[in-house]
Amino acid sequence: MYKKLLVFLLLVAIKLNGQTTNEKNEIINSINDNKTQYEESALKIWGWAELGYQEYKSAKELQDLLKNEGFLLEVGIANIPTAFVATYKNGDGPVIGILGEYDALPGLSQTNEPKKNLRDGVSSGHACGHNLFGVASAASSIAIKKWMEKTNTKGTIKFFGCPAEEGGSGKVYMVREGYFENVDIVLNWHPSNSNGASAGSSLANKTGKFRFSGVSAHAAGAPQRGRSALDGIEAMNNMLNMMREHVDPESRIHYIITKGGDAPNVVPNFAEGYYYVRHPNPEEVRRLWERLELCAKGAALGTETTYTYEVTGGVYNILPNEVLQKLIHKNLSDVGGVKYNKEELAYAEAISLTFGDNKKKLSVSEEIQPYVYYKETKSGGSTDVGDVSWAVPTGGFSTATYVPGTAGHSWQAASCTGTSIGTKGMLNAAKVMALTAYDLFTNNGLIISAKKEFKEKRGEDFEYIPLIGDRGPALNYRK
Repeated sequence: MYKKLLVFLLLVAIKLNGQTTNEKNEIINSINDNKTQYEESALKIWGWAELGYQEYKSAKELQDLLKNEGFLLEVGIANIPTAFVATYKNGDGPVIGILGEYDALPGLSQTNEPKKNLRDGVSSGHACGHNLFGVASAASSIAIKKWMEKTNTKGTIKFFGCPAEEGGSGKVYMVREGYFENVDIVLNWHPSNSNGASAGSSLANKTGKFRFSGVSAHAAGAPQRGRSALDGIEAMNNMLNMMREHVDPESRIHYIITKGGDAPNVVPNFAEGYYYVRHPNPEEVRRLWERLELCAKGAALGTETTYTYEVTGGVYNILPNEVLQKLIHKNLSDVGGVKYNKEELAYAEAISLTFGDNKKKLSVSEEIQPYVYYKETKSGGSTDVGDVSWAVPTGGFSTATYVPGTAGHSWQAASCTGTSIGTKGMLNAAKVMALTAYDLFTNNGLIISAKKEFKEKRGEDFEYIPLIGDRGPALNYRK
């Protein structure tokens, strides 16, 4: 009798595993069947290269993809015209969110050739691959929606259209306004030069613009009557640079002077600087910002100018979730890496010649990096996904959309994201997210475990206080 029961259970397990395999294959095939459409959408968004909070055409492209597949749209959420949520609900069940981004970077105009070459009439570029990010996320949402319809699986899939990740903190406003409440799990990905799903954090970040006002005068004829706003900015920067010796080694501080005057023979009465401060701990970021304000105050006193400042963005570090990362790693391993055809290999070899000492083996695009849990922050970047990860258990990963060795935010990255190398990595990402969502919908124990880890790491007394404060979206931060 005992042996018969074991045989019965084994047959049931084999049958269920076979059903799972068949359904996962159908999900992958659904994405493959729409490959051309997704590639075309990604390349359209690449061509538009719209900056943060100005992504009207890019957001509409993604909205149309989802609306045409039966998703209900809520556009202009959190007082952001280019932010939206697309929802498909089939009764009560798990609520899975998928993040999509679509903003470009300024000053990185680039053709899709393996040499540095500006595009005519376009000053920005998708050097972080967000043209691929948004489309892959939409594709995975659509594939899961079709499977839910066919199998009558109960639950909700939500695509979050997230603008202005590059310094605009779009998701932070969405978190602050409660759009991630009642979401069980959030999934996301990011373009990269390799394939990996290791667990790790990022740097918290606060950004803003300091504006100094002075008194104009003829720089040669009456310099004593002038008070230079540019002097104020430069004095602030001098103090900031001296401060670098006396901050935590993990801190990062960057700035540019966005406005320094109009002519050398006129004492500038207005000057502006744009500043970033970063650290793995959001509380240390707050303290760094306070010190930055002291630099501005001292500079204004010493130059007899005045200043104001505007916080334009602020994001938390990522709170990693190992339950989700290990699940994603398994699915990424099943999907595999990016294999180049003859033309792609020629492109990859040509562009890798521009990397200098950072040249990598091109076969890295085919490999899946080993799973690692980084207890210390290894990433030098920041993302508003961090704030989402403190609101709901969040998992993420990367695929090889750039040639191995490519640096993010480079002309090489902008070039890769406009090629079939980029779209191949994009389609792999869509499959990984869709398969992970499938696992979550069919195994509620994964969701329970992810939530348990989330609560333990976040702590019972955690209180979310956005680094942006209570300001409204900085819709003009790129203008």
